[in-house]
Amino acid sequence: MRALEPESSASAIPPLTLLFQTASFEANSIIIAHKRIVNANTLYSTEVSDSMLLEEQTVDVQKQTEIVLAWELYEQGVSKSAIARRLGRSRDTIIEWIKGVERVGLKAFVTSSHQACKVPRPSRQVDALVKLWIWQIREREHDCCGQKIAYFLEKEHGVTLSVTKIYQVLGEKLVLRSKGRRNQERGAVPQANAPRQVVQVDTVHFGGVFAFTAIDIFSREAGVVLRASVTADDGLAFLRTCMRRRFNGHVELLQSDGGPEFKGEFALRAVLFCDRHRIARPYKKNEQAHIESFNRTLRKECLGWSRYQPAQLLLLQGRVEDFLHRYHYHRPHLAFVPMRPPLDTK
Repeated sequence: MRALEPESSASAIPPLTLLFQTASFEANSIIIAHKRIVNANTLYSTEVSDSMLLEEQTVDVQKQTEIVLAWELYEQGVSKSAIARRLGRSRDTIIEWIKGVERVGLKAFVTSSHQACKVPRPSRQVDALVKLWIWQIREREHDCCGQKIAYFLEKEHGVTLSVTKIYQVLGEKLVLRSKGRRNQERGAVPQANAPRQVVQVDTVHFGGVFAFTAIDIFSREAGVVLRASVTADDGLAFLRTCMRRRFNGHVELLQSDGGPEFKGEFALRAVLFCDRHRIARPYKKNEQAHIESFNRTLRKECLGWSRYQPAQLLLLQGRVEDFLHRYHYHRPHLAFVPMRPPLDTK
């Protein structure tokens, strides 16, 4: 009986001219590399009828051939980056191959790479019982976060699961949404070309006293109202006082951060004093840059970094009024060219 010979058609072994047409080595090196693979008994028999198995074998042969050629190029002094470009592989892959060959030898590494492709991968699915535990912990611990669920899961059941996977499991049953609505559309950062177009507001804490501050980002006119608490009602009282004193009762756009003092009653009544109330994006200090700069000036030149008691409120408000008079009519501001105080139009 005639022995079967390895099939040499294009369906069994991919055309090498397409894969290695940019290589600088001779075609004989490719033939020798194929013979070495065959002699090492690392090729599958091509006498199979299943087309899917044939395709897997073809890919496996191609990878093994690339390993051999990568090693030969490396021995010839070709850099790892150049080898990666010629073989269409990443540089990290080439480095891994070369280290593997140096560690166990070419034949052993090629064989191990073939065997590694046949190792079954562990299942990525979470067991139904583990999912039940996750949902129970979430409900029991008052809608706690994924990190706490991971803690209780390991402590109570000895199961270690990533926080990302826990949130994926929660997402199968619950509709998860950030409380801060981080993806809320807020529009472009507003700019001003005239007074009363944009006013930024904020709060500064001084222990038991809270300073509500506001500034017109064009004229740099500012207002400060001190309160003994920092609630939405306090914010509304500040808005009424400051708008009447400083900004003619109405502006085009009022911008604040997302603090609780600028929600509730403040947010409901803000439309009485502006055409639009914009909430600055969290952790974007540049959006409130003007009021943050004024807050630093208020600390540096007026109230400092001390902590005050509500009983000192009247005394401190008088000090603030003196500061505002100096700020508006005496202290030059760098925003103007030439420099001048904000309300000094001489």
